[in-house]
Amino acid sequence: MKKVLSIGIILAMLTLAGCKNSSKDLLLFESRISSSDYAIDNLVTQGDFFAEDLVIIPENNNTGDDSELTAGASLLVDTTNQEVIYASHVYDKLYPASLTKLLTSLIVLKYGELSDMVTVSYNASHIEESGAKLCGFQEGDVISMEALLNCLLIYSGNDAAVAVADHISGSEEAFVKKMNEEAKRIGAVHSNFVNSNGLHSDDQYTTAYDLYLIFNELLQYDTFQTIINSTSYTANYQDKDGNAKEKTFGSTNLYLKGEAEITEGIEVIGGKTGTTRKAGNCLILLSRDAENREYISLILKAANRDELYSDMTHLLSLTSN
Repeated sequence: MKKVLSIGIILAMLTLAGCKNSSKDLLLFESRISSSDYAIDNLVTQGDFFAEDLVIIPENNNTGDDSELTAGASLLVDTTNQEVIYASHVYDKLYPASLTKLLTSLIVLKYGELSDMVTVSYNASHIEESGAKLCGFQEGDVISMEALLNCLLIYSGNDAAVAVADHISGSEEAFVKKMNEEAKRIGAVHSNFVNSNGLHSDDQYTTAYDLYLIFNELLQYDTFQTIINSTSYTANYQDKDGNAKEKTFGSTNLYLKGEAEITEGIEVIGGKTGTTRKAGNCLILLSRDAENREYISLILKAANRDELYSDMTHLLSLTSN
């Protein structure tokens, strides 16, 4: 299979190169190269050097019809051979829920310092949305950036995500600007983020393909792969009065916890979960088979947790076809 450049990355390259076209012109360009496989094959492959570790999914390969996969979007990529095994609705605009924290983590790993000591802000300690998953850090607590990264990826702590945003950029608003800039830099141009944790907003959306791009970028970092493979994490920190504190946080990934049955011959290395009422149940994984081939798999907008894991297990069974 040819290594090809995604349509999104072409747009990002035009933007970063200082293209003077209006947004209308860019949308027209995107429409034109989206409209034919011939255009993709003959225009997009000119940038192979830029996208040697990515795949593109033409629209005629984006309509998977497996009746056992009921979620809003599904994607399975063999990253060892750069082949798409299954794709369905990967360009549909959907809500990311806590998969937002993947992009937050990328900003931390690329622009932050894991050794930094972070003082938990008022905003991080006063998230009042009903049902929001919180680590329970209090304003004035002092904790390392590395610990917060573990907490937001393993336990999906919303307060941890806001704490790192405030520390790196001075405010969540400024951090979100950096998130959107980074998303466009890597080609995830059909996404928009308004917060660092994934709590619902109608203005925060993404696509399965954009999440694949973000996750693929994160896999360059050994720290990320180590964290997502962990079943729990113990955070040691100090409260505002200097007293030592310790909390242990468990993974939200049922495969790692042994509470969901995985496809025979597949080892789940790790991933990220996300759930809100409007986003549904979401999960992205890095997995490996017995022949050491690695896969990125993604389910978005499953109706409930049981269907999320049954869809993912079935999706991964397609690796043996």
